[in-house]
Amino acid sequence: MQYVSTRGSAPALDFEGVTLAGLASDGGLYIPQEWPRFSENEIASMAGLPYAELAARIMTPFVGNSLSQDKLRELCDTAYGRFAHAAVTPLKQFDEQNWLLELFHGPTLAFKDVALQMLGLLFETFLARSDDHLTIVGATSGDTGSAAIDAVAGRERIDIFMLHPNGRVSDVQRRQMTTVLAPNVYNIAIDGSFDDAQATVKRMFGDAAMNGRYRITAVNSINWARLMAQIVYYFAAALQLGAPKRKVAFSVPTGNFGDVFAGYVAAQMGLPIERLIVATNVNDILHRALSNGDYSAGEVTPTAAPSMDIQVSSNFERLLFDCGGRDGMALADQMRGFEGSKSMQLTNAQRQGASGLFTSERADADQMSAAMRWASDSCGEIVDPHTAIGLHAARNSGLGSDVPVVTLATAHPAKFRDAVERATGLRPSLPARVGDLFAREERYADLSGDYEAISAYVRDHATECSNG
Repeated sequence: MQYVSTRGSAPALDFEGVTLAGLASDGGLYIPQEWPRFSENEIASMAGLPYAELAARIMTPFVGNSLSQDKLRELCDTAYGRFAHAAVTPLKQFDEQNWLLELFHGPTLAFKDVALQMLGLLFETFLARSDDHLTIVGATSGDTGSAAIDAVAGRERIDIFMLHPNGRVSDVQRRQMTTVLAPNVYNIAIDGSFDDAQATVKRMFGDAAMNGRYRITAVNSINWARLMAQIVYYFAAALQLGAPKRKVAFSVPTGNFGDVFAGYVAAQMGLPIERLIVATNVNDILHRALSNGDYSAGEVTPTAAPSMDIQVSSNFERLLFDCGGRDGMALADQMRGFEGSKSMQLTNAQRQGASGLFTSERADADQMSAAMRWASDSCGEIVDPHTAIGLHAARNSGLGSDVPVVTLATAHPAKFRDAVERATGLRPSLPARVGDLFAREERYADLSGDYEAISAYVRDHATECSNG
């Protein structure tokens, strides 16, 4: 399996190469040269498999020769053995049509664990082959940071620098990052938004001076290996609901488009998905892009669903590339225009390519709260604000009653206890395994959003790579 950049001029790499690289050298995102595809019989044969075995089966075509079958299965067993639920991603029923896929049973209580526990092990495996050192630089709107830090804390040959917008993540999200005191973990609170943090990370990837001294990589969903691991739970849920004989729809609360793009990949691999519903909050650039082709960034509006407070969705580029004829040079021009003006119109080919599978829905604060109350009052389920936005979209999908709709529950409600309590009157408790979170010591650097200040901090603390 070879991977190509969405912007057309970076060299093709194998799975090990794209895992360690993160972002392509031309500023694009890596994507498989072609989509692997399972037959209906092959998909049917996966029903009932334990999650780790299913994960190895789904990931095998993407991994190619970078890992043996035995090693891949060993990594899957290790990654998913840390989850608090035996099913890893259990499915619950709301009503006759709506279902909830719980993705928050990992160590940091968010869906990011499903991918990042695997990614941390992949990093360690590949680095051991070269005895090189990796510098992870990431931006988080809340959950990626804690999941990535948990996955690599204390691991040899890895340093991690995680940027988060100061005051714009929940107290639980912040503490899950800043109370990890491992010597290879560096948390940075910046003045600004998540988009500012992500822009800094992308600039660092393109900084020749930094890349000459450090082997910089990404844990955000711009890293293909992370997105690959998220494909698995679409198969897991659909198989439980009757696939491949029955089509299933998914409602996905999303900001950076990685989680829902994993569903798109599952569909390209042969999973019968009726619809992917992109659920956004009032920071609705994706809703506007999918509804009328207007991909224009505005100011970020802080909300009770901070992981969706994003106006530039990095993974959307992968969809535009795949739906627009895979013309890397044309997309590079299109994205350069967007990066300059923060505005662009999707081409007819991109809009038509997306419309076959995607719809979108926007939820404001009142609609989000109403969805939380409905889940609590009608179904006895407490959901977090992000999941509530997905549930609002699912319940307004207009799909026929014969199509089950699965809402992805992206975070444990206790990560957003204030917002849940305001909506439902109930204050969710943290699971016992993280119950002492507020008694732990915090450690982080408080920096301006200035690139020079942040890059200087990384230079002062990172370990140079062997060719640096």
